[in-house]
Amino acid sequence: RFAPAPVQERLSCMARNNSIYVVANIGDKKLCNSSDPNCPSDGRYQYNTDVVFDLEGKLVARYHKYNLFMSETQFNYPKEPEAVTFETPFGKLGIFTCFDILFREPAVVLVRELQVDTVLFPTAWMNVLPFLTAVEFHSAWAMGMAVNFLAANTHYTSLSMTGSGIYAPGGARTYYYNMKTEDGRLLIAELDSHPRLSPVSLPAVSWSSYASSVKRLSLNDHDFEGLIFHDQFTFTELTKPEGNLTVCQKDLCCHLSYKTAEKRENELYVLGVFDGLHVVEGQYYLQICTLLKCQSTDPSTCGQPVETALTKFEMFSLSGTFGTNYVFPEVLYSGVQLAPGEFEVLNDGRLVSKTRPTKPVVTVTLFGRWYEKD
Repeated sequence: RFAPAPVQERLSCMARNNSIYVVANIGDKKLCNSSDPNCPSDGRYQYNTDVVFDLEGKLVARYHKYNLFMSETQFNYPKEPEAVTFETPFGKLGIFTCFDILFREPAVVLVRELQVDTVLFPTAWMNVLPFLTAVEFHSAWAMGMAVNFLAANTHYTSLSMTGSGIYAPGGARTYYYNMKTEDGRLLIAELDSHPRLSPVSLPAVSWSSYASSVKRLSLNDHDFEGLIFHDQFTFTELTKPEGNLTVCQKDLCCHLSYKTAEKRENELYVLGVFDGLHVVEGQYYLQICTLLKCQSTDPSTCGQPVETALTKFEMFSLSGTFGTNYVFPEVLYSGVQLAPGEFEVLNDGRLVSKTRPTKPVVTVTLFGRWYEKD
């Protein structure tokens, strides 16, 4: 059926000889001619492609990436988005690539409409703090979508590409983040093959339920504007060791209850809100509530990348009046470390600490995404 393809042959043998499924990201070309008005001048389409081989070495799935990142000018995208799934002895699996995760098709379609149990995710993910570091956002996506998520990232530190993980709806099972060396690592973890049927599977979250019931007492004395990844946030400063704060922008009000164990005078924390259209490397509508550490005590540094912190919290509770059901909960500790098992999302939409956080907090975020058809 296929012309000689040494790369695919090697992948196929790797799968069969070890009785494993193998997923790989490769290039794929499809010939076209002048009868197709969109046919490129060299007579072929070229796609960013994922292939899947089963235990016997058979090619069981192929996916052409639909949402190309701005620098992927060497690739074409298919005329229609592909929703690719395949059945295994351990559940129904789906696959998409990198930038696809921020869009409805195919990512949300695979989980919400086609009901996959596990998503396979080859990626070359460029880390962007404070919300879009690979391990942080991918683990949050698994939790927000209640699905297993296997993310294999390129390890290329000069482009800030690092961070792979095996994530379950309840949190990260294992992950690897290393910006210091070029060493990679094999990750192995055990997952529930059907996470929705798991006894610990949570009922659907009503994301705005709690926040909508909170009365905003008064305007803040310390509100100010600042940019995070080109989006204009409204911030209010955490001026006391503990308290309750609200900050609003358009239709989104974010509420924070917190208590610090030891408030460092040389560290500034803020509660931030953004409700608007993000238009930099793509266009998508976001609603974001975030508690984050600023780069210095200068408020103008709030939103700039921060990897370390010293301030420890006794507790936190973050919620917002979200208009979308697609909200991804993120908790990032000092040193770009995740916090599996130390926080949870309640049915009423609060992201809360389950125990006293064991490490200083860099950010606690509810990252909401609006999709066109929802």
